[in-house]
Amino acid sequence: MSETDELRERVAQACRVLGKLGLADAATGHISARIPGTDRVLIRARGPGELGVRFTTADQVVEVGLDGKVIGDVGQGLEAPIEVFIHTAVYRKRPDIQSVVHVHPPTVVLFTICDKPLLPLYGAFDPSGAQMALAGVPTYQRSILISNPKLGDDLMQAMGDSKVCLMRGHGITSVGRSVEEAALEAITLNNLAEMNYRAQLLGNPHPILPEDQGVFREMAKAGKGRNEGLRGNKPSGRAAALWRYYLALTGS
Repeated sequence: MSETDELRERVAQACRVLGKLGLADAATGHISARIPGTDRVLIRARGPGELGVRFTTADQVVEVGLDGKVIGDVGQGLEAPIEVFIHTAVYRKRPDIQSVVHVHPPTVVLFTICDKPLLPLYGAFDPSGAQMALAGVPTYQRSILISNPKLGDDLMQAMGDSKVCLMRGHGITSVGRSVEEAALEAITLNNLAEMNYRAQLLGNPHPILPEDQGVFREMAKAGKGRNEGLRGNKPSGRAAALWRYYLALTGS
């Protein structure tokens, strides 16, 4: 299997994981990866030949340029998603990023609708989630499809250098140095929102103590605890172990 074919399968695999975890429903959502050393991207396609995010296969992942146009004849009535410009905007603005996830997790969307902050309610329970909450998650305020390069650039202005961005009444975008890292960021954000949601139902949730917040801020500065670990363009260490867990959990 060529490096590009392997990357295509990893994109499809990540789609299946997020679909089975409930972060993407039916055909709504897509994951992409930059082909190393090129200005080309592999992205989950849309069209009558697809099976939906949860059942994505490698042959439903197409190649596009940074202009968002499909390269080559893909067949099956497949084409780039309308919001391919989310992905191309990220790759143009952030050369360090190798993968982009756009999905619609319902609980996260509820927080954007109600203007509820994602509080740092836990620490050792999930250090990655604690660090994400403490860093703050930016929000793109518009609720429209990112259907052209200008809107992609607008989203990037809101996202800045964050690994995750909320999209009001729409979904989320997450990014990473690998397909798996970008997917783990989306999972971490969804878990953070789920815990905040349940805490709100119970009563009056309180963030962790200021001194404990300081501990996790220092961990973040040291690069510890936030889905870190990379060997080449694949996850390593804790991130690799966590990804193997999700592969096994979802049978992907």
